[in-house]
Amino acid sequence: MQSGTSGKTRESSARTILRVTSGNFLEMYDFSVYGFYALSISHALFPRGNEFVSLMLSFATFGVGFLMRPIGALVLGSYIDRRGRRAGLLLTLALMAAGMLMITFVPGYDTIGIAAPVIVVIGRLLQGFSAGAELGGVSVYLAEIAPPGRRGFFVSWQSASQQAAVVFAALLGVGLRFALTPEQMNSWGWRIPFLIGCLIIPVLFVIRKRLRETKEFESRTRHPSSKEIFASLRDNARIIGGAIMLVTLTAVMFNLITAYTPTFGSRVLKLPAIDSFIVTMAVGIVNFTMLPIVGAISDKVGRRAVLTVCAVLVILTAYPAMLWLVQTPSFTRLLVVEVWYAMIYGSYQAGMVVALTEIMPANIRGTGFSLVWSLAQAIFGGFTPFICTALIQVTQNRAVPALWLSFAALIALLATFRMFARPAPETRAAY
Repeated sequence: MQSGTSGKTRESSARTILRVTSGNFLEMYDFSVYGFYALSISHALFPRGNEFVSLMLSFATFGVGFLMRPIGALVLGSYIDRRGRRAGLLLTLALMAAGMLMITFVPGYDTIGIAAPVIVVIGRLLQGFSAGAELGGVSVYLAEIAPPGRRGFFVSWQSASQQAAVVFAALLGVGLRFALTPEQMNSWGWRIPFLIGCLIIPVLFVIRKRLRETKEFESRTRHPSSKEIFASLRDNARIIGGAIMLVTLTAVMFNLITAYTPTFGSRVLKLPAIDSFIVTMAVGIVNFTMLPIVGAISDKVGRRAVLTVCAVLVILTAYPAMLWLVQTPSFTRLLVVEVWYAMIYGSYQAGMVVALTEIMPANIRGTGFSLVWSLAQAIFGGFTPFICTALIQVTQNRAVPALWLSFAALIALLATFRMFARPAPETRAAY
């Protein structure tokens, strides 16, 4: 009887994790396909004449969506802390869907001129606004339903769902590269992945509507007003600042190994586009595997050990690995370097995300997490493809993106020492 009850509990937990992470899948899928097809989008929707300028405009549009994330974190994050985790997650999914529809069906630059990139920017801003609270809402929900001693494992599935989206988007990219010519991809083929994303939106709504509110949120006698939430954010400025530093590494690293890889592989390393998509798919699989494993390990050894080891590994290996790659570019070398980066990223992400849910005060957990994540992405992550492209252009050093990554790792390492110098967050968080 006990075994049967345990099995039902595991099945129920798995269903709940699927429901809550479904919107996360859509956010990362949309994020990935824009990064993967940035070059094609630049041909179709932006002024042509200079390939470098068109690509930079496309990447700037990619990054501008991240600027809306802090605003979305404050507005939607406070909504989540006031109205509930379930209500907030349904709202973010609706806004995300609207942004995707705008980008999918915008006419090309040759048809409507400057209005094309303007509409794309609006769509990206809307997506950024919703994404500002999506990840925080999902992570907090998973943290609040996790059994004692398994928080790291449960929260890791937030990021794992994103990796599933990366793998799916990359697999689709491989198929399209075989099926369509470069001219067809630049003209209309890039819209196919976005259209597929639009088709799965109704399914995700049905899945997420079945979510129940977390017991912890329901058990509170009162919920803070927006004014109280913002005051608490101000009073906890030290925690907010340190947490932003923690997120810096994952913000830069994720954008580097996923969104930027197809452009880096084809434009900088001059490798076939299919190679970059296969590598990106491998990256997603490695991340998906590492996240729950290291999440469970962090439940045993603590968050600080995981974060410290990962940041040090990036500082010591990122540039030598990238230098080895660019000296003699090949599919094998790109695969080895990106998989190594992915192993570190997946491990760091597994410890970092759950740590954020633990260091945030309970009354602003949704807003605080979302704000921290959004600011780090806006300042460092979202413009990583733009920054890497510019750095290579200025320095003529194809390995220079690794220095940007090492800089982010140094910030994260300093934050780890600062935030975990006192007793572990697990003993201080109100759960």
